[in-house]
Amino acid sequence: MNKLKKMLALTVAMLSAVSICSCSSTGDGDSEAPVTTVEKVEVEDTEEIENIADDAQKEIIWMGTYDLNPNEKRGEDKSVEMTLFNNKGGSVKWSQVSDSEKFDKLASAIMSQQDVPDIFKYEWMAFPAQVLKDMYQPIDDLVDFDAPLWADTKVSADQFVMNGKHYVAPISTTVGTMMMYDNAVIQSNGLADPYEEYLEGNWNWDTWVSMMEEFCEGSTEENPRYGINGWFQTQIIQQTGKTMVNYEDGKFVSNLNDPDIERAENMLYDIGKKGYVNGNWLGNAKQALKDGNVLFYCMGTWAMTGNNGPSEGDDWGVVPVPSDPQNDEKVMTADMLAYMWVRGSTANDAVKTWFECCRMANTDEEYKENGKQKFLNANPCWTEEMYDTFMEASSTENKFMFDYGYGISSMLSDDGASADGSCVTRKLYEYTNKEDDNGKQYSWTELREMYSATVDSELKTINDAVAAYTK
Repeated sequence: MNKLKKMLALTVAMLSAVSICSCSSTGDGDSEAPVTTVEKVEVEDTEEIENIADDAQKEIIWMGTYDLNPNEKRGEDKSVEMTLFNNKGGSVKWSQVSDSEKFDKLASAIMSQQDVPDIFKYEWMAFPAQVLKDMYQPIDDLVDFDAPLWADTKVSADQFVMNGKHYVAPISTTVGTMMMYDNAVIQSNGLADPYEEYLEGNWNWDTWVSMMEEFCEGSTEENPRYGINGWFQTQIIQQTGKTMVNYEDGKFVSNLNDPDIERAENMLYDIGKKGYVNGNWLGNAKQALKDGNVLFYCMGTWAMTGNNGPSEGDDWGVVPVPSDPQNDEKVMTADMLAYMWVRGSTANDAVKTWFECCRMANTDEEYKENGKQKFLNANPCWTEEMYDTFMEASSTENKFMFDYGYGISSMLSDDGASADGSCVTRKLYEYTNKEDDNGKQYSWTELREMYSATVDSELKTINDAVAAYTK
């Protein structure tokens, strides 16, 4: 399950188009990464963000699994946001942690008040669980959500309010996963072009399942075929516009009896039973697509870029996760690049400036074009069409989905909560589509009955904690 945890950590690291390929490594120092040099893109300064005051703390400590500064050994280009921040007098010191130890080290630093980081990335357990443990401080003194720079993030930020205070500074919201495929395999099997289906508004569950069925008809014992590999179950279910846990009137409530969730779970159960799913860990797009026996590979962009993506001579494409044909909303499961202000940090001015530089990099058209060029320079085998498809899927025209179930408790939310390393919320999304260690594939009815009481109990505990916190 360490591989699955790494998969999730890296997926959420690949959040903004500006830095879409900057975290495609393991996040553990890149000591074995190949040395590459990409063409550098010049970034002009902006007068819309003030310089950090001379008497203010200018260095902020970032605790994370990857460096926000460019890796000079690999010849990486500096991100737009880091360039702007440096221009304003700021710098970032990296407090390196592994994925398995990051929360423990953060808690230890806060309790001891030694080497307290200033910023930490928003992740599943941050809200509400870690906010209720006083690991972060409100950001309302740093961020004006009515200001033009932040206005587009207010809807997202308002989902993370406790006791009337905002705790999450959303920088950008992007699609969580994409589906990559090899055009040569599509054409040789006489299948419809997924990208054309997407452009025509026909890229939905029915089209997707039909393509997998047709492709898998050619499967043999010597040369098995699969329709899909990767991480897609959560994204498919959330195309209904529904999540397992909702936040209503200040309380977290179970949504396991929703009929649309049941409909999606039944479809996933069906394609699993038919053998369309390759449930093995194949690592990245290059590994999954190399032999032509997997039609679609679904994962975050980290697994499709850099050394994990297409090489010279490949003709690959990407499309979003197919939509629910019964839901007219444009829905995408969200990866949100956002920062938490750590309890005990006193670098108010510098943190405020870092937030603003990140927002500017993701909103100003010139800087967004800088980010696009940086990405295409680093990924020359991605076409502009592929990049633009990713950006369209990340557009604010979509309804972005967050499930509070991933932030409730160790039992519901922590990937290390049980013997097999999967939190209950993740099991609810995925276990109708895969077999457990005993070869058992659960129907939704079985899975729901197995975990409903646990969900209700955990939600009662968190609601009691919220009530106590807000008194």
